[in-house]
Amino acid sequence: MGIHRRDLLIGSTLAAVSSACAARQDAVLATAPGPSAATKALDDVLARAIAAARRAGASYADARVVRRQWETLATREDHVTAVNYDESYGVGVRVLASGAWGFAATSRADGPSAEDAALRAVSAAKANARANDRPFELAPNQVVTDTWRSKVERDPFAVPIEEKAAFLLSLWGEAKGVAGVKFAESWVQSLAEWKIFASSEGSRIEQAITRIGPSFQATAVDPATGEFEQVSDRVAPCQAGWEYVLASPLKANARHIAESAVAKLKAPPVTPGKRDLILAPSHLWLTIHESIGHATELDRALGWEANFAGTSYATPDKLNKLRIGSPIVNVYADKTTPGMLGTCGYDDEGVKTQRWDLIKDGLFVGYQTTRDQAALIGEKASRGTLYAQDYKSVPFQRMPNVSLAPGQKETTLDDIVGATDDGIYVVGNGSWSIDHQRYNFQFGSQMAYEVKKGKLSGPVRRFAYQSNSIAFWSSCDMLGGPSTWAMGGSLNDGKGEPIQANAMSHGCPVARFKAVNVLDMKKGAAS
Repeated sequence: MGIHRRDLLIGSTLAAVSSACAARQDAVLATAPGPSAATKALDDVLARAIAAARRAGASYADARVVRRQWETLATREDHVTAVNYDESYGVGVRVLASGAWGFAATSRADGPSAEDAALRAVSAAKANARANDRPFELAPNQVVTDTWRSKVERDPFAVPIEEKAAFLLSLWGEAKGVAGVKFAESWVQSLAEWKIFASSEGSRIEQAITRIGPSFQATAVDPATGEFEQVSDRVAPCQAGWEYVLASPLKANARHIAESAVAKLKAPPVTPGKRDLILAPSHLWLTIHESIGHATELDRALGWEANFAGTSYATPDKLNKLRIGSPIVNVYADKTTPGMLGTCGYDDEGVKTQRWDLIKDGLFVGYQTTRDQAALIGEKASRGTLYAQDYKSVPFQRMPNVSLAPGQKETTLDDIVGATDDGIYVVGNGSWSIDHQRYNFQFGSQMAYEVKKGKLSGPVRRFAYQSNSIAFWSSCDMLGGPSTWAMGGSLNDGKGEPIQANAMSHGCPVARFKAVNVLDMKKGAAS
């Protein structure tokens, strides 16, 4: 259930919204146990589901109790436009029977309902086995009993709506004095997951994760022509609570973002042609996500998954053979770095999380895998990347945090700009598109600035660039040092059918790419 309001004025109306949301949350909390109520009763529910699955013929079974909360609060100028809250709670049961997978779920966290879900999952597995030409086998895994929680100081779901709205509305106060700025929007998304996992092998794992991400966007309008430009300040979402929003530079940057929108509107169009690109981490994280993150998902490389921009150019025959980048390009996957969105103690089949290489010195050396995939590429254990959005979603391979390592020298942005004769400095994400092999792509930006003879100059508008994954990463010739490394990421990366959302971060330094094809988005590339 969501609560939606448009043109909602501050003051007494905000109090009404807060009261409505609180009533909704109280009603759900009364029926859905959270971390403080993870009692022996829920362990018994999971045990009954696993036992029922084994009696029905499952060679392996796992079960998860999952509670998921999601909230978005949005404002425009001086009023609240939306308060959306949703929650799910229930039990999901996954089984391996006759060499095939089966899954079923129930929104009732009691023994009989969980047993029924287990029987339905086994029935589905046996039906799937009739069409399965290769029985699934699980890589070995350690039996674990553990608890893991992300760090949070102020639970965003416990912070009053009035307080959160007041912060977002204050951003307009910082931006509205900038001549030419007509509109501004701000929003904050909060996500919380709590789950208990149990397996027929004997593992029992409890995890709690809280994630949050705020944003602000200003729009400048030319009254004479009606043209407009928008610039967003997207604070990197991370695992944290409301304290992260308050400590962010969002409010301090609000006026600058408004001024940037005006400057972008007045800027000349970019000149198409081959240009060196200096990409800030606020832009480069998404290029990593699309061209390397999704490309190294093993299910895409095998052709098992083709939804949301297809399969992968990085097929298994190219592992340890294909050079994706220049020798300074080192990309690693991990689910262990504190604060990053994909970090957790264990994945959704109880595999302890880790860090490993995907690209080493430019060479493609690794995939993201699950327990039933590891043997397909000659590995003996899963990399721990199985994940399900909620209790009623089928767990499958999802992207971990995928990051570009910084250079070993402490090279700064100024150093890279100073070494560039004719280039463009690119900040923030704009439009993007990539083909069905994760190969050919086009990316835009929030802001783009000319670099001439080692000096940063004014902005240009309508900027985008085109390349392919191998040519692009092979053209990387300068990397910023550790001090330039910063995090970006997504709270809602879509994959699968039915679609599931996953959260992951991508860290990277500032980086330079030589002779990339730049285009004017209105006119196209140079002839």
